[in-house]
Amino acid sequence: MPYDDIVLEAEEKMEKAIEVLHHEFKGVRTGRATPGLVDGVKVDYYGAPTPLKSLASITVPEPRMILLKPFDMSAIDAIVKAIQKADLGLNPQTDGKVVRLAVPALSEERRRQMAKLVKEVGEKAKIALRNVRRDANAVADEEEKAKKMSEDEKKRTRDEMDRLIKEYETKVQDLVEKKTKEVMEG
Repeated sequence: MPYDDIVLEAEEKMEKAIEVLHHEFKGVRTGRATPGLVDGVKVDYYGAPTPLKSLASITVPEPRMILLKPFDMSAIDAIVKAIQKADLGLNPQTDGKVVRLAVPALSEERRRQMAKLVKEVGEKAKIALRNVRRDANAVADEEEKAKKMSEDEKKRTRDEMDRLIKEYETKVQDLVEKKTKEVMEG
């Protein structure tokens, strides 16, 4: 596998790790209402686990309120049950037409717990990035042993992987700091 392919594949995997981090951060409560808080909720709709966003429009009319308007009114009870079962710390209220989710303010202790969770998720992303670097370096080593790549190309690949890991770890750190600030300020 040539140098360009190794680096390109590694960079794509690193981008994917950043996307996963973004997605995981959407579900972290900050004390503010966001549609991301209910993104992962699956509703038992006619016997099939269905994503909530497929069954209802999700809006945030106020900073601490999520409003769910089901497309099919018969799904309202199933939506309420799914939210309770998801254990998000949100208490669904319904009037038969819409479901309201009041997002309570986070206590100081809960904010610290959430900030710790953010750091842990960030560390997992950094580990994923390092695994990508390790795998790319291993491919370069194998290619050099098989005489499909020169020693200079192997060194160039390793140098480029080091540059990429620094770049992506900085991105992760920036995202972690931004999310931690969001959590602590609420």
